[in-house]
Amino acid sequence: MSGKPKLHYVNARGRMEPIRWLLAAAGVEFEESFLETKDDLKKLQTNGDLLFQQVPMVEMDGMKMVQTRAILNYIAGKYNLYGKDLKERALIDMYVEGIIDLSESITSNILQPADKKEEHLATVMDKAKNRYFSVYEKVLKDHGQDFLVGNKLSRADVQLLETILMAEECMPDILAKFPVLQSFKARISNIPNIKKFLQPGSQRKPPICEKDIPKLMQVFH
Repeated sequence: MSGKPKLHYVNARGRMEPIRWLLAAAGVEFEESFLETKDDLKKLQTNGDLLFQQVPMVEMDGMKMVQTRAILNYIAGKYNLYGKDLKERALIDMYVEGIIDLSESITSNILQPADKKEEHLATVMDKAKNRYFSVYEKVLKDHGQDFLVGNKLSRADVQLLETILMAEECMPDILAKFPVLQSFKARISNIPNIKKFLQPGSQRKPPICEKDIPKLMQVFH
């Protein structure tokens, strides 16, 4: 064993992507074991490696961790990306839960019927601007600091940047009316560990396309 965290998931974004992002932001090198067939998943299930019979699963510090939020909480806590006290952690949790709601809405568009995709995406982008990005714009503007909580990088900043970039893949000008978020995006993107993760050839995954769905279905269904 190399001692590096080992990530078990399909070779796609999905629920593992924010885990990849957070490890990268923390400067932690990790290995990946990709599930390519249903038998690969069954093997983990049969071996007792998956507490609730599902991935993502991360082998780290002698544990086989499942449940995305639990994994993210552990990584954030271990690498000092989770605030300095309970109040800061509560704020981070609130911001992250909103980010997760938005990111899941964006990723769900690929699963919509063909005749509903455009309408669904328009609704999601409207919510992105008026329910979510407007909130983060106000938070940053009101306290005038570089980061969402405690003027220090936290998992909330990392996950917000990830979701901003996801939204821009769908609507490139979505931040047009959010100058503070534009500055935030540029600032966080230039943090060395994150800048490295954004370069071609990193372990960051591309958007899931229609052609990817059958391959993913082979594993999960």
